[in-house]
Amino acid sequence: MAASTVLVVTALEDVTADWVIAALNEREVPVVRLDPADIGPALTFGFRIGEDSPAWDGRLRTGSREVELGEVAAVYCRRPTPYAARFGHLTAQQRDFCTAEARQGLGGVLNDLHTTLYVNHPAAVTAADFKPAQLRRFAELGLTIPATLVTNDIEAVRKFAAEHEHIIYKPFRGLPAGEDGHTGAIWAQRVNPDSFDTALAVTAHLFQAEIPKTGDVRVTVVGTKVFAQKIAAPDGALDWRRGNWDELIHAPITVPAPVQAALHRYLASFGLVFGCFDFALTGDGDEAGHWTAIECNPNGQWGWLPDAPAITEAFADILSRKERGRP
Repeated sequence: MAASTVLVVTALEDVTADWVIAALNEREVPVVRLDPADIGPALTFGFRIGEDSPAWDGRLRTGSREVELGEVAAVYCRRPTPYAARFGHLTAQQRDFCTAEARQGLGGVLNDLHTTLYVNHPAAVTAADFKPAQLRRFAELGLTIPATLVTNDIEAVRKFAAEHEHIIYKPFRGLPAGEDGHTGAIWAQRVNPDSFDTALAVTAHLFQAEIPKTGDVRVTVVGTKVFAQKIAAPDGALDWRRGNWDELIHAPITVPAPVQAALHRYLASFGLVFGCFDFALTGDGDEAGHWTAIECNPNGQWGWLPDAPAITEAFADILSRKERGRP
């Protein structure tokens, strides 16, 4: 019997995963949902490999489901809880040891299922998550990118600023949670390098030439399907993410064929099936040259977009193998 179960790896509260699971249930596709950080009585497993069985097999049990590894046809990797959260009550040494063992053991097997489709594989997400690598790949594929400087040198920033009318700063990653557990954000913002001091040398910074954009576009690619929305903030903010997302203005937009082809090649080059791309538009955006590639989130959010229902169905198509995914 052919494998048909979809393993959904995510935290308990994940509305986006809920939608995809509901779509798979409607198609009568078997689904097992798990959060690896539940390891313990609520998540048990026994996996074996040997000379007579060169691929991992065995059974995994959650509080409500169980599955043989050989039954798993696809793994949807969403937003699992970090393993460290499971062991927060232990001493630092015990916590770090248990976290590493869980990641290497349970995570190691879950990330090494033979002939299984991953959307997306964690190793591919990690490789594709570095902005310098993204920008170089965009350029290699013929996409327009903003002039970019990665530095911790004040003089380098000042020289870069002298070459461009305006420059912006944005972080490589989101802002981590503070000691109170709350997270914040640092948005893309125009900067004046004359205001910097020696603190710039403490870590790496990302500066780019500001694009004289006429709009922003979020492109969500799932397998062969492409969904694109032009996004505008009512106040015309440089970074549309900084305001109330419920007030954003969306409009469907057609992605030029050369850009679409480049995005498919981009995902394939990283071994990805899915990605959320951000573009800045210049002009009216009807030509490939008017699209400036900003970044790609290989595990981005899309549930807030107007075409979320269609994107949900695209995920269900991929995971149920009704559309061919990428390796």
